[in-house]
Amino acid sequence: MRIARPVLINVVRLLVGVCPLFIAHNASAVEVGVVGLFPGKAVLVVDGGTPRTLQVGAKTAGGVKLLAVEGTEAVLEIDGKRQRIGIGQQVYSVGGGGNGPAVISLTADARGHFMTSGTINGSSAHFMVDTGATMVAMGAGDARRANIDYAKGDAGTMVTANGPVRVWRTTINSLRIGDVLLNGVDAVVQEHDMPFVLLGMSFLNRMEMQRSGDTMTLRRRY
Repeated sequence: MRIARPVLINVVRLLVGVCPLFIAHNASAVEVGVVGLFPGKAVLVVDGGTPRTLQVGAKTAGGVKLLAVEGTEAVLEIDGKRQRIGIGQQVYSVGGGGNGPAVISLTADARGHFMTSGTINGSSAHFMVDTGATMVAMGAGDARRANIDYAKGDAGTMVTANGPVRVWRTTINSLRIGDVLLNGVDAVVQEHDMPFVLLGMSFLNRMEMQRSGDTMTLRRRY
């Protein structure tokens, strides 16, 4: 399992790349991009229009409502449906929420890593795709924030790029990235904090994976 250096995201810079979210809407698609996040505000681009700053509680002319700004994510209501969009993340969904077909499209950063935001048991988390990790792997701090009592899991030792570390095997009740929600995901928790959660094969095996250049597409299989 590889541990990369931390990737720092400045959430208060304005133009960091549009992250579109597509939602089925009366046989047409609504495209929403987050291009900036500030305390209590988000800068949105809807259907390729002019960037517009919304305060929490405000709506666009098309009915997209900003519910909250949480860390590096904007929480939006689109067509009556609650959605999270993280900076650097692209999501394409066709209705049905966590029970319908959903696709995640990620773009590699300057170092070739695929990063995204999501939640573990409802708690915000930052992820890095790691096909070399057998399971989703997180640090103790992320596990505590997600209310995971990892000490009750099976204890063991795992060899990482930084040497052997003590780990506990556990199960994540719910892991959400955009419109993709998986339940009962196997994971390991390291005794030390990690800069992000490694999105390993216990998650990726339940997705169809395609890569084209700097883009990785993940489609939920089950």
